[in-house]
Amino acid sequence: MKKYMLSFAAVFLLGLSSLSAQRIAVVDVNEVLESLGEYQSAQKELDRLAADWRQEIASEYDAIKSMYNKYQAEQVLLSDEVRKQREEAIVNREKAVRERQKQRFGPEGALFQRRQQMVQPIQDRVYAAIEDLASDQDYDLILDMGSASGILFSNPRFDKTEELMRKLK
Repeated sequence: MKKYMLSFAAVFLLGLSSLSAQRIAVVDVNEVLESLGEYQSAQKELDRLAADWRQEIASEYDAIKSMYNKYQAEQVLLSDEVRKQREEAIVNREKAVRERQKQRFGPEGALFQRRQQMVQPIQDRVYAAIEDLASDQDYDLILDMGSASGILFSNPRFDKTEELMRKLK
């Protein structure tokens, strides 16, 4: 897979080098986002929310462990029916906690949705500013050097991150 990506990148760059009129810029979108106060506030809020939810789930697991330990200590004294009821109660509570964990932290969970609500408008604004920068200065291609895009080197004269941050302020 790496060979395929490197081959593609080489062919792409060779194609770009043959087009001398093409204008290229490089920005670090992560750096731009981190420079925005509203993005930092959103991240802090999301981190706080996630920490609260993790703490809540951890205390639920502690309660389940306590239930299990109590059950283990009393198991020999319990009738078969009471034993089964307690086992089912422990298993059901554990299932409920796992389901809550999935609802909050899963791929389509509440944390993901909240992140979309809070961060997506900020990202949309940054990408609109990138489009404005490209159209204002006739850039044909703007690459994000902050992501795993495979850029190993870029000439600093192409880095327009500072200019983009000024445009967003």
